[in-house]
Amino acid sequence: MESLDRGLVAVPTDDGVLVRWRLLGTDPDRIGFHLFRDGTKVNNEPIRDRTNYLDDDGTTASTYSVKPIGVAESTQTTTVWDRNYREIPLNKPAETVGHNGETVTYSANDASVGDLTGDGSYDIVLKWTPSNAKDNAHDGYTENVYLDGYQLDGTFMWRIDLGRNIRAGAHYTPYLVYDFDGDGVAEIAVRTSDGAIDGTGTAIGDPDADYRNETGRILTGPEYLTVFDGETGAERATVDYRPARGDVSDWGDSYGNRVDRFLAGVAYLDGEQPSIVMTRGYYEKTMLAAFDFRDGELTERWVFDSDDPGNGAYAGQGNHQLSVADVDNDGYDEIVYGAMVVDHDGTGLYSTGWGHGDALHVGDFDPDRSGLEVFQVHEPTTAPYGASFRDAETGELLWGQHTGEDTGRGMIADVDPTHKGAEAWGSGVDTHTVAGESIADPIPSINFGIWWTGDLQRELLDHDWDGDAEIGVGKIDRWNHETTELETLLTFEGTYSNNYTKGTPCLSADILGDWREEVLWRTEDSSALRVYTTTHPTEHRIPTLMHDPQYRTSVAWQNAGYNQPPHPSFYLGTGMDDPPMPNIEPARDGNP
Repeated sequence: MESLDRGLVAVPTDDGVLVRWRLLGTDPDRIGFHLFRDGTKVNNEPIRDRTNYLDDDGTTASTYSVKPIGVAESTQTTTVWDRNYREIPLNKPAETVGHNGETVTYSANDASVGDLTGDGSYDIVLKWTPSNAKDNAHDGYTENVYLDGYQLDGTFMWRIDLGRNIRAGAHYTPYLVYDFDGDGVAEIAVRTSDGAIDGTGTAIGDPDADYRNETGRILTGPEYLTVFDGETGAERATVDYRPARGDVSDWGDSYGNRVDRFLAGVAYLDGEQPSIVMTRGYYEKTMLAAFDFRDGELTERWVFDSDDPGNGAYAGQGNHQLSVADVDNDGYDEIVYGAMVVDHDGTGLYSTGWGHGDALHVGDFDPDRSGLEVFQVHEPTTAPYGASFRDAETGELLWGQHTGEDTGRGMIADVDPTHKGAEAWGSGVDTHTVAGESIADPIPSINFGIWWTGDLQRELLDHDWDGDAEIGVGKIDRWNHETTELETLLTFEGTYSNNYTKGTPCLSADILGDWREEVLWRTEDSSALRVYTTTHPTEHRIPTLMHDPQYRTSVAWQNAGYNQPPHPSFYLGTGMDDPPMPNIEPARDGNP
């Protein structure tokens, strides 16, 4: 895992300055901290019960540093933010003219994080999407997709141009940011083709190749998997992309929709080192391929194909997203691919047969059961359940609700402290306890969750959608279980959400401070990215969620397909046990 610094952050509040820092997954038990303002210690006793401090004497002119007790590490220092967000200026691509003569503009879309410089802090990789991006169901030419690297202080690092031979759209360009080789610096892994240009300006393959057909689709020509250097954006390694395209009509249609449904994830398939998982297809034919990046080389680990003998039950079970978790507690990650699971060795673990869906959540949602659970919604009108809650290891149904229609949204989070465990709901699906008891109508917010306030319940991250203008403004809501109504805590004025009605942020993850999550939104004109952080103190002490391998890999796949919120491997909510300290080693010095 990443060797992180303390992620020290200080923000002004009505009561002073809230200072927050990370408890690392490698810290000794009961480690304490001293906090300094302008060089003077502000705490009387070591801070051992939390990793945040509300300093009522602090101002925006103050400078803070935190020092762990008994640990040999340099003291981290930070100034106070002007407000509850930091704005990162963006190098927005210029307007261009599309294939049909139309004006094409760019907007900041999905983001991911990794340590691109090896300094222990997170940096951002941002995807730029052109205004003529297409869903796979629609014909049309698109302009190029770009990936940019930025440091949190706003320093622009590099730009990768995926080129004309990678179509723009939510299902075409999942990318991974992770330290795959254990050198302490993250890499970027993404599907490429001839004409892609790395961060140093060097082309991959034939720079003049153009494989777009008369409908704007790209159904011929080579496809590659490329790993880029996190610090420079330079190409590190390129191999043929697997799963390969093959015959377009094998995937469920002949015009190029289902063949180009891609997902991507990071998994610890050997229990120690991260692997790259790239996929293709989920409506019918389904394939997954795993690769390792070691010593500058990409090597194939395995390929799973639903067309192989004995795998027929795995066709048509994938979702618009995947998840990664050690579902059988054997120390190796599995790939939860919608209604099916692929084991760490590339063989099928099980398929429920309940079919494709649009939302997927994997975590320890029921603290009274051992192991993990999966909450999924299903699209086929013939599916036995519009929403299902199952045992992640065996696929056993724990409860389900039949809808007889495409259930397009589903969410699970602990939002009601009067019921132990998480609550789950969906579009047309009642709010249920983990025991399957219906306790309320569907909660209107069904997109994302975020740990934001000081308690252990998860707030709901969504947007206010203007259907006429086709824009959304992000917000955080809290579910009031007594009034059975949503209460808006914060609206992110001056920003827009992404991905149309799905209302997703660029990213939501625990990237700074204690265990609470940050959220990244684009400004209205995409001239900047705003990193918002909480101003709520908390009395709960939990290691940074990014040192929980399941949560960290969830952040890596968050941008793939229909974005979903990350979940840790342990139950985080009302009545939780003391959070476990993860069994990890820091990646620096070659330990992945």
